[in-house]
Amino acid sequence: MDSIITSRAQYWASNTVFDEKTRQEISTLIDTNNERELSERFYRDLEFGTGGLRGIMGAGTNRMNIYNVRKATTALALYLRDVHGSDTALKVGISYDSRNYSREFAVAAGEVLAAHGIKALVTTELRPTPMLSYMVRHYRCAAGICVTASHNPPEYNGYKVYWDTGAQIIAPHDKAIIAKYGELSRYEEIKFLPVDVAKSRGLFEDIGQELDESYFKKVSALSLRKEGRSNFKIVYTPLHGSGLYPVTEMLKRIGFENVLVVPEQRLPDGRFPTVKYPNPEEPEALHMALELAKKEKADLVIGTDPDTDRIGIIVREVDSYTFFNGNQIGCLLVDFFLSATKDAGLMPKDPLVIKTVVTTDLQAEIAKEYGASCEETLTGFKWICGLIEDYESGKLKPYRKYVCGGEESYGFLADSFVRDKDAVSAACIASEMVAYYKSLGLTCSQVLDRIFQKHGLYQESLFTITLPGQDGAAAIKRMMDRMRSEPPGEIDGIAVEMLRDFETSKILTSAEGRFNPSGKLTLPKSDVLQFILVDGTKVSVRPSGTEPKIKFYISVKDQSAKGASMHDLQALKKAALERLRRIEKTFVAMAKG
Repeated sequence: MDSIITSRAQYWASNTVFDEKTRQEISTLIDTNNERELSERFYRDLEFGTGGLRGIMGAGTNRMNIYNVRKATTALALYLRDVHGSDTALKVGISYDSRNYSREFAVAAGEVLAAHGIKALVTTELRPTPMLSYMVRHYRCAAGICVTASHNPPEYNGYKVYWDTGAQIIAPHDKAIIAKYGELSRYEEIKFLPVDVAKSRGLFEDIGQELDESYFKKVSALSLRKEGRSNFKIVYTPLHGSGLYPVTEMLKRIGFENVLVVPEQRLPDGRFPTVKYPNPEEPEALHMALELAKKEKADLVIGTDPDTDRIGIIVREVDSYTFFNGNQIGCLLVDFFLSATKDAGLMPKDPLVIKTVVTTDLQAEIAKEYGASCEETLTGFKWICGLIEDYESGKLKPYRKYVCGGEESYGFLADSFVRDKDAVSAACIASEMVAYYKSLGLTCSQVLDRIFQKHGLYQESLFTITLPGQDGAAAIKRMMDRMRSEPPGEIDGIAVEMLRDFETSKILTSAEGRFNPSGKLTLPKSDVLQFILVDGTKVSVRPSGTEPKIKFYISVKDQSAKGASMHDLQALKKAALERLRRIEKTFVAMAKG
């Protein structure tokens, strides 16, 4: 076994800075000569990525544990002191979701901040990621921390870092904190102040109802259409996460009285015992909610992930239930919210919609219909919110007022008082949307078809290949290298017109069987490849930044749907879905070489 791995393992097994359980966990692996597991735990430090930490819980440098949480918080505290000076009074907001050890990690982070003279504001109970974002802005914090691993499996936990804007950290803050984190190697040098001592010194404060009321008031103001609520029935599942109180409370406050919560998934539980993955993107995760909806003849099923920033919906349409994917939900919500804003006379001058580069271009067409411009950013809501901040601060001109926007991964945000995707407000808007259309005698599928008839047909899919561990990371890198060096000239018989390589910032155009540089991308560098076909179909490929996966985003476009009859549109949709499946198979084969 590598000598560095051996040395690290022995340090964790013997140093009394680690608790007895942690030392024993590693000692057992050493005694049983479990080289593979020791290698996975110690071949690197748990990566402090551009958003923070995320990993499998356990002992080791490459695992999520209280020691790495303290290490990450030390890096954040040192950077905050570099930015603001050693004597400036600073506050950092902290919240956490339902995952195992989330409360312990949140308190540990607060204890480290207190040791650096920075006041920690910690929610008394678990609260969603969007409420942490709001909390940072509401209390004028210098930064924020949310302990969560979003929708990952139960063995994971994580740690997201936010800046004073309420958005997740981006350059230059992310790189600077990562550098600080990389410089910390001896855990015994990491200082923290026990919570009781920190409270006695005014450096640790519990945050409760005042935050809730302020946030709920802001979300309530987003309710713009009141029709159809009296006989409307909703089934909601928080999937054992943090959404139960804020989502049900907000639905009640805006007039939805008939809300049923899936009883088996009601309470927070970091084991997530009723689902394989607590991810509302997966129809399987909403199975229990759907069964309850069928029994109760509910109009709408809503599911949120553990930190309540993603929303999945299933809608009753006549006598069956329709599951909508992230791009479809995003388009429906953007169209509905822009329409409601316009009808209420609240559309700002120079309205702005923002989406990510892997999200359907149909959102841009919808924005145009309502007189809004649409801009795109890299994948991840931190980039959407970074762009919002650039306009709000005056960094980008002329000024544009953000109205709404989202990403294909089931994230949506209306208004800008939160600077992350927000499933609490999205659940309210989605409920309002479905109830409103029901009052008009329309289903969401019919509304979506009308959007296709206006703007052209867009059909999307996302598929992933999961490759965990060291070997998986190397395999994903080889896949990206291969597609970058040998890009396809055609996909499913349609010529590739353009390749956008976000890692090299190059735009390459196809001519005579070769790809030649034809322009530059202005977005920050990111390991993303985007193949654009001559008919507007788009395929984007990127490794996940938080999971051991490579992701393929496919968007098939068919302009002949504009003005098509409903009969012809159904045939075009079927053909587009068949084409999606063929393109998926093409890229699976290409990825595997």
